[in-house]
Amino acid sequence: METLSNLESFVRSAESASFSAAARRLALTPAAVSRNVAQLERNLGVRLFQRSTRGLKLTEAGERFLQAVGTGLDSIQEAIAQASTTAGEPAGVLKISVAPRFGRKYVLPLMPAFLARYPALTLDLHVENRRVDLIAGGYDAAIGGGFELSPGVVARELIPAHGVVVASPAYLKGRKLPTEPAALAAFDAIAMRSPQSGRVKPWELRNRQGDEVAAELRPRVLLNDPDAICSAALLGMGVALLVLPDVAHHLQSGALVRVLPDWHVNVGAVSLYYTSQKLMPAKTRAFVDYVTSAFREQQLAKRLSAV
Repeated sequence: METLSNLESFVRSAESASFSAAARRLALTPAAVSRNVAQLERNLGVRLFQRSTRGLKLTEAGERFLQAVGTGLDSIQEAIAQASTTAGEPAGVLKISVAPRFGRKYVLPLMPAFLARYPALTLDLHVENRRVDLIAGGYDAAIGGGFELSPGVVARELIPAHGVVVASPAYLKGRKLPTEPAALAAFDAIAMRSPQSGRVKPWELRNRQGDEVAAELRPRVLLNDPDAICSAALLGMGVALLVLPDVAHHLQSGALVRVLPDWHVNVGAVSLYYTSQKLMPAKTRAFVDYVTSAFREQQLAKRLSAV
């Protein structure tokens, strides 16, 4: 009978198409994972992977074997995880990736109480403005938007990501507030220039009835960084489109005013990403449960919605 380590090495390598990525996930060396898979192939008498410099690709026999053993391995791992959770408190290094602005404002403030509750945990928090590969990077979870849901990764929405048009009271003084997106053409726009294409990103505004209108902009200031756009708006340089979580505190203080309050841009959602619940370690389960509970108690999804 095959050992659990051989089967585990095979399934994780198949999910990530890499011995190295599987090794990071299993806390083994790539050589050990490769040996386990090679031993499994010898015992079965079939080749499970085609190996190349570009990575791993399942053979036809490998595809069939993965379908046959994948569910069974998940059940075994779930039983082990449940037993581990019952046996003791979450422990070890918890590697998390968070988007910079959102992480600093909404996630980091939750961590002192979280770590006080779980003293055996060490938090390895990566504040980075990029979409990480959870499995290949060895992350336990990530918080942000627009992540690719690769096999074995699930997403749990925390809040909607709505863009709103804002300006400073000083800029709006003496100006008639617009009631429709078309009226924005009379205002100086602080616009985002795409770092990739160099083009100005359009504002596709939507109202509560679901009507969508492309605003006609008069760009006066072009920037490629949301923080800089927010600073320019605070300085009274024009109207700007920013996601509500980033400017909520400015709206609350009165430093910025929402223009066209009945309209917004649907950017997507800010979600909590983690590996399949069937394989979730106790430390990851503790983090997921704590963060989602805190967001629910603070009603952040409602408070940070533009509708």
